[in-house]
Amino acid sequence: MKVAVVGATGLVGTKMLQVLAERNFPVTELIPVASEKSVGKEITYKGKQFKVVSVDTAIGMKPDLALFSAGGSTSLRDAPRFAEVGTTVVDNSSAWRMDPTKKLVVPEVNADVLTAEDKIIANPNCSTIQMVVALKPLHDKYQIKRVVVSTYQSVTGTGVKAVDQLMDERKGIEGVKAYPYKIDLNVIPQIDVFLANGYTKEEMKMVLETKKIMGDDSIRVTATTVRIPVMGGHSESVNIEFAHDFDVEEVKALLAKAPGVIVTDDIANLKYPMPLDAHDKDEVFVGRIRRDETQPNTLNCWIVSDNLRKGAATNAVQIAEYLVAKHLIGEPAVA
Repeated sequence: MKVAVVGATGLVGTKMLQVLAERNFPVTELIPVASEKSVGKEITYKGKQFKVVSVDTAIGMKPDLALFSAGGSTSLRDAPRFAEVGTTVVDNSSAWRMDPTKKLVVPEVNADVLTAEDKIIANPNCSTIQMVVALKPLHDKYQIKRVVVSTYQSVTGTGVKAVDQLMDERKGIEGVKAYPYKIDLNVIPQIDVFLANGYTKEEMKMVLETKKIMGDDSIRVTATTVRIPVMGGHSESVNIEFAHDFDVEEVKALLAKAPGVIVTDDIANLKYPMPLDAHDKDEVFVGRIRRDETQPNTLNCWIVSDNLRKGAATNAVQIAEYLVAKHLIGEPAVA
């Protein structure tokens, strides 16, 4: 299978290559793609060197699959060009997520919506992915009415420039700035731009994407997204109101059985999920599971996941794995 990785030199693109290798995805020919200034550079995959090529060159090679992590404008321009030559695109940007003609997929939640006709598939926002993986088994059992989420998001979600800013500040060095404010020893209650309703784009992504992935517009979501000076993963404080009552131990058991979830909830031994523990892992970690004592049928929990892996690269590769397993790519579609 011919696989292109578009944005192969970026933080998420590099992680996609790592995840493809680790999971032994059936790559017979790798095509690393990046912007013109990176063309000709070499990247290493499974111990071999591969030259970075341009988008035009990659399209001419007609890959079976293209994993995109090169920003929204690149995706809007080039994903349809790949699709025209028969390539299935899994796109990590926000470009196609809310397009009603495109599927927005988290494999543990809604992979079954995919068909061979889906040539551009959207990978959701990192903070949405980890939340819905944990919400899905609870929604199936108790029916979610409302979610209140506050996020504590890693600087890696912004990119290399943000990581550099944090590290420069730690060393007292003046350098590039990804944020309008200092991030070390600070938190910034803004992720992405502000919209007319006073929410940020990131907050509204969580609201709208959750409804689309869960396939239920009746779920009400309100979010506050915050950037904090950590690396390793995003954390979320999530308050969930259900239509039906629950037993806390049953909730823990449901989550422990759910695909892609690890319950870390042992307060007697101070065990709960933290970004450092989630770093470089593919699972979604859930802890601090407890009843909200202020209103009926309501639960509090804490959700942590590596935003570059499950929040981006791993989810995209898992979508591709599902397509392969269901014979939706890599061979002629059966009529």
